[in-house]
This record gives sequence, structure tokens and C-alpha cells, in this order.
Amino acid sequence: MRLDKYLKVARLVKRRTLAKEISDQGRVTVNGNVAKAGTDVKIDDTLVIRFGQKEITVKVTGLNEHASKENAKGMFELLKEARVSEM
Repeated sequence: MRLDKYLKVARLVKRRTLAKEISDQGRVTVNGNVAKAGTDVKIDDTLVIRFGQKEITVKVTGLNEHASKENAKGMFELLKEARVSEM
């Protein structure tokens, strides 16, 4: 599944266009590599997403193209949530 679609369907980002923007700005890494919106996401991948001064690390546990609100929670496992300072 494309990274931008995964972020939207898993409800980590509210809109797919926003997911595409933050991906293309280099604020998302997949397994330690900077990822673009079209990067393929697979189960067991580790994503690090930076939202302003907040950075979250999640592990992909499921890929469901049409997840409901209840199913979306089973699509990732939150590993770390941290506040980062701007340089």
C-alpha cells in the first residue's frame, strides 16, 4: 500500500493530501530511510513521522484498504511518542 494512503486509512493523518505533503517534505521515514508518498508500506515496517515538534514511531501491523474507525487501530502499534526541539 502507498505510504500516503496508509497514513490516511490508519488515521495517523486526517487527509491523504496532507499525508502526501508531509511525506514529500521528508518528514516520514520507513525503516530508517526517508520516504516519499509513493513508497510501498509492508507489514512489520517501522515508520517515524514528524508533526512539528512531535515525533511518533509506529510499527505497521496490518494493511486494510478500507478500514473503519474500529479496524484502523489494529493497523499499527505505537512504539514511541516524543517531543523534539527545533534546530
